[in-house]
Amino acid sequence: MNEATAYVPDKVWQWDKENGGKFANINRPIAGSTHDKELPVGKHPMQLYSLGTPNGVKVTILLEELLALGHSGAEYDAWLIKIGDGDQFGSGFVEANPNSKIPALMDHSGAKPVRVFESGAILLHLAEKFDALLPDDPGKRPECLSWLFWQMGSAPYLGGGFGHFYAYAPFKIEYSINRYAMEVKRQLDVLDRHLADNQYMCGDDYTIADIAIWPWYGAVVLNRVYGAAEYLDAGSYKHLGRWTREIDERKAVKRGRMVNRTSGPLEEQLRERHDAADFETKTQDKIEASKS
Repeated sequence: MNEATAYVPDKVWQWDKENGGKFANINRPIAGSTHDKELPVGKHPMQLYSLGTPNGVKVTILLEELLALGHSGAEYDAWLIKIGDGDQFGSGFVEANPNSKIPALMDHSGAKPVRVFESGAILLHLAEKFDALLPDDPGKRPECLSWLFWQMGSAPYLGGGFGHFYAYAPFKIEYSINRYAMEVKRQLDVLDRHLADNQYMCGDDYTIADIAIWPWYGAVVLNRVYGAAEYLDAGSYKHLGRWTREIDERKAVKRGRMVNRTSGPLEEQLRERHDAADFETKTQDKIEASKS
């Protein structure tokens, strides 16, 4: 009998601080802050507190797309929240997001700052605010929102389910990996079948639905998360692959992926973003480094 089938739950669950794999040091069964720490506030209307994970990247991509469309009100400061260090449990961050998860946005464009948390809510807030990347047509808008919320409901199976047990759990459990791999492959097939007949998730128009889905499922296809592209046979989803690569080439997407990133090649990391010129500085640093 293996370890997975031998386990018998206690009558009442008890918190074991050593349990939880890679993220055991920050996982806990209670909410609220652990220390006092105010959030910094920059000069722009939008103040983002985040990290370059798939959920964080959704928001920075959208902000960069809005700026590319000429919406100057979308200018933003992106502050780095180091979740491995527990920054998300600081008192200021908990005020911005009582769920202590990145990303969190403080919108300072009105008379009083407005907090928005959960990545899907932030995307919808910004799209409605700037009347961009969200269809006005009453026949198309529900389709876009359906795919937006599809992502919000589906990605936990990919990240917290498959990703955790395949890449982060302290030991491999065949049942868990098989269970979530099957569901992730079903989701990849849902996307592939839909994109066989659509350029983007909502037809011919690039929208917040694409921006929400791409950082998760595009990253799987491009083997940027979990190192599982081969295991999931991600290359076999041809239409999903076409869509993934097309979005990957967008300039705003390339910029958005850099913001608050702390992993990968240094030239792809812009740990904090406070001005559009920060990207130019990063590019110049890369040029200078290549000469040395």
